[in-house]
Amino acid sequence: MGGYYDAGDNLKLGFPMAFTITMLSWSQIEMGSQLKAKQELTNVLHAIKWGTDYLIKAHPKPEVLYAQIGEPDSDHGCWQRPEDMATPRTAFKIDDQHPGSDLAAETAAAFAAASIAFKNSDYQYSSK
Repeated sequence: MGGYYDAGDNLKLGFPMAFTITMLSWSQIEMGSQLKAKQELTNVLHAIKWGTDYLIKAHPKPEVLYAQIGEPDSDHGCWQRPEDMATPRTAFKIDDQHPGSDLAAETAAAFAAASIAFKNSDYQYSSK
C-alpha cells in the first residue's frame, strides 16, 4: 500500500505524510548531486516514491482525498507491528461534504515536488 505511519503508532495521517514527501522531494531537487556523490540518491528516490504511491492511492477520484487511516484513540494504545493489529482501520476523507483545503494543498505540493524530483530519472512516473 505504501505510505508512512505517523510516530510510533499505526495511524496514517495525510498532512504530515504529504509534508514529508514535499521536503524529501525538495531535498533531492536542491541537493541531488550531493546525494548522488554519497550514493544516497536511489534511497531518497525510493523513499519519495513509497510515500507518493500512497498519496496517489489516497486520491482515487477528483475531489476525493483520504486524509487519515486509523482511529487516534485506539491506535495510540496499540504498540505493535502493523501486521498484528486488530484495531479499526477507519478511513477519513475530504470531499465536497468534508472540507480540508490545507491537506489538499499540501498533497498537491507533494505531487508537484515529487514530479520534479523524478523528472530526470523516471519521466513516466514524473508525469503520473
